[in-house]
Amino acid sequence: MQSRTNAFTSVSSALHFYQNKQLELYAAKETKRLTLRQLMFFGRSMNEERLIMAANYVRSELPVRIAHRLRDLQTLPFIVVTQEEVARVYELYWVAFNRFRAFPQITNMAENFKFCKLVKSLLDEHAAIIPSLILGLSLSSPHLPAEQLDEFIRRMLVSRISRRVLAEHHIALTEEFLRVKRDSDTVKGHTRSSPHVGIIDTELKPKDIIENCAELLRLSPRGVVYADPEKVADAEVEFPLIVVDGHLDTKFAYIRDQLEYIIFEFLKNAIHATTYRHRASPSLPEIRATIATGQDEIQIRVSDQGGGLVLPQISSPSDLLSFSHARNTTRLDTSRIGALKTVSARPQGMRATVDEQVSAWKEEESSAITPESKAGVGAHMRLGIGLPMSNIFATYFGGSLELVSLDGWGTDVYLRLPKLGTKLEKIEF
Repeated sequence: MQSRTNAFTSVSSALHFYQNKQLELYAAKETKRLTLRQLMFFGRSMNEERLIMAANYVRSELPVRIAHRLRDLQTLPFIVVTQEEVARVYELYWVAFNRFRAFPQITNMAENFKFCKLVKSLLDEHAAIIPSLILGLSLSSPHLPAEQLDEFIRRMLVSRISRRVLAEHHIALTEEFLRVKRDSDTVKGHTRSSPHVGIIDTELKPKDIIENCAELLRLSPRGVVYADPEKVADAEVEFPLIVVDGHLDTKFAYIRDQLEYIIFEFLKNAIHATTYRHRASPSLPEIRATIATGQDEIQIRVSDQGGGLVLPQISSPSDLLSFSHARNTTRLDTSRIGALKTVSARPQGMRATVDEQVSAWKEEESSAITPESKAGVGAHMRLGIGLPMSNIFATYFGGSLELVSLDGWGTDVYLRLPKLGTKLEKIEF
């Protein structure tokens, strides 16, 4: 704890925080944004020369993107940026900026391996950034207008996603290159048998994603299905049927983790609303996920009969996508602040993936001893950031997310994603 406190103290240094010439130099540069198609096609025919070229792009681009966000942090009111969790994020960014900036030009595979090792270590160190940033700004939200806070967090999280995509994509390309090299006598001109290019799945089927998420939730219903704590010990947990219809053979190229996270959040909310709304009914209405393939985009709609989004804490459904307490008063609930503190303090942090959620649930279930947990239901930590994060993921490559409430009946959630992969990352300079 002492070392963490000492680290934050350096933020108050005027030379460090406001007048660093190297930071100014990098922050003045424009980011070189990419499309999903560019990431995919560059990685298709990988050889040593192209891999080293990619490594140097990542090496030079990451400090520029970090510098822009450091400058954003410096524009916050002093009372906000000196809040402990916000200062922690600043310090992590500052350290990463300096380490990337100091890394020399990559000229061979040995240097690329060393670079990948650095990138992996920083990815691990930055795992706490999402909960720390949201916790710090939630506590500081009385000092920022709702629009400014939402725009600031959106820029920070979109930039974070972009950096993770570049970093994880390059690591995946390096690992794939090594696998191919081990399995073949010649690297050049090898035939690809995998549908994956780095972290991109070129044949991603939304139907499979929806069914997999539904099965994961069915196997770990605790905290998703509503159940009366006084009755769960005597009754089985009822789970709503999830029906998938529409263009079931749809395939497109996308980052699996991002789509999976969005669908998982859609279904979690639909299941909880449905089981709560119909808790006294003898049966539950189905939840329907519909896939539609247009000329330029993939559309997914999740419809439930959970009563809609008539909530006293919000004035419109879009407020659920906001990080501000002014638009969504639950942001400052004691339980949510406590959950964010817990997640930001744990070593593994939060990476915003389905795998980490399911793993955490299994760990909770194996260690809990309450009647609810024995029956497979109960309260997981509810951070309240699933839908806002889903919106960030959806818009990253030019998609959209929309909530439509049929008050007194249910909710339709619409996800639209570009099908051709030609839209640039939505990063602001």
